[in-house]
Amino acid sequence: MTYQTIRQRLLLSAGSTVVMGLFLAAAASSQASTDNAYRTHENATADTATSSQQSISQQPSAYHYFWDALDLEPQDAWSSLRASFQWQDKALPADAQARVDEWIEHYRSSPQNIAAITERATPWLAWISQQINERGLPGEIALIPFVESSFDPSARSHRGAAGLWQFMPGTGDALGLVRNSHYDGRLDVITSTEAALNYLEMQAEKWYQGDLMLSLAAYNAGAGTVNRAQRQAQSQGLSDDYWALSLPNETMQYVPKLKAIATIINDPEHYGVSLPDIHPDPAFAEVQLAQPVSLTQASQLLNVSQSALAELNPGLLNGSLDPRSAQTLLVPEEVDAQVLAQLSQPNDTTLASSATHTHRVESGDSLSAIAARYNVNQQDLIRWNAIDRPETLQPGQLLTLTER
Repeated sequence: MTYQTIRQRLLLSAGSTVVMGLFLAAAASSQASTDNAYRTHENATADTATSSQQSISQQPSAYHYFWDALDLEPQDAWSSLRASFQWQDKALPADAQARVDEWIEHYRSSPQNIAAITERATPWLAWISQQINERGLPGEIALIPFVESSFDPSARSHRGAAGLWQFMPGTGDALGLVRNSHYDGRLDVITSTEAALNYLEMQAEKWYQGDLMLSLAAYNAGAGTVNRAQRQAQSQGLSDDYWALSLPNETMQYVPKLKAIATIINDPEHYGVSLPDIHPDPAFAEVQLAQPVSLTQASQLLNVSQSALAELNPGLLNGSLDPRSAQTLLVPEEVDAQVLAQLSQPNDTTLASSATHTHRVESGDSLSAIAARYNVNQQDLIRWNAIDRPETLQPGQLLTLTER
C-alpha cells in the first residue's frame, strides 16, 4: 500500500520472530531440563539434586519472557489503535500545540460526551482500524469519524453531508458511492470508509507530496482552498505546511481536534476519561449476496433481531438489499458460520424461497424489463396487477410477481 513503510514491515517481522523465538527458547529450556534430569538420574543422586537446582533457576527467566511475549498481543481495540498512532511523539511549534491543547481541554471538560461517542464507535472501531493498518496510515485517521459525525453512521448535516465520514453528495458521486432512493453508499460504513481512505491517499499523493495533514485540510475545505493558501504562503516566503497556513477557521481547527482526541485516547486515565471495552476483532461479518433480501427475511433466516441488522446496514434506506446497488450485508459476528456460507452461495435458494414476490417500480422501469428480470411473462404481469395502461407505471408502484 502507499504508506506501508519498510520500517513497519520490519517491526512486524521482528515482532513475529521475537515471539516465535521465545516459544522455541521456552521449549528448548524445558527439553534441556528434562534431558538433564534423565542423565543425572542414571549417574548419581547428588548430581540429580544439582541439575534440578539449575533447572529450577532457569525456569523463571523462560516463563518471564514467555508471558511478556503474550502481553505484546493487543488486549482490545484501543490498545491496537494506540500501537498504530504515528503523530503522538511529533513535536509541534508552540502556537500549533496551543491549538491542540485548547481542544484537549474542551474535550476533557465533557467526559460524558467522549463516553457517548466512543460507545457509538463500538461496532466500527476495530474494523476501521484494521483497514487503516493495512494501508500503513497513521492510526489517528481512524478517529476522523469522531470529529466528523460523532461516530454516527446515519448522521446528516444541514449542508447535506452524510455518514460516518460526512461526504457531500457531489463528493460521494465523484468517488463512486452509489446513491438512489433505496441505498446511500455514504451511509454504508464499508464503502464510505474505503472511499474516505482512498480520497485521503489520493489527495496526499496528488497535491501534497504525501503530507496527510494537508490532505486532511483538503478533506475538510477542498483542495482548491488549501492549494491557494499554500501559494499565498510561498509567495510571502513562509512555511507552507498545515500548521502555518491561513485557512478557514473550521479547517484551522480540524487537525487540532483530531490530534486532541487522539492524545486523550492515547492516555485516557491521565485525562480522566473512561473508554468502553471494544474487542480487537471486528464486531460484524460481511456477507456477499447476489440476490435481493429484506432485513425482515435476513432477520428470520439468521435468527438476528431486525434492529441489529438495521444498525449495521444504515445505507439500506428502505430496509432491503438490492444487488444492483449494494452486494454486502453486514451481520453480527456471532451469526452461525455455516448459515453465512450458505447465504453467500450465488445459487442458494434459501433467500429465493422466502422472498416476497413483489417489485417496487423505480424510475426508468418498464414492464418488459421487469418481466425479463424476474423471468415471468409480460402479459401475466399485466393480468396479475390489473394494469390497463402499461405505459403509465409510476415510481413506487408495487407489482406482484405471482398469480394471487
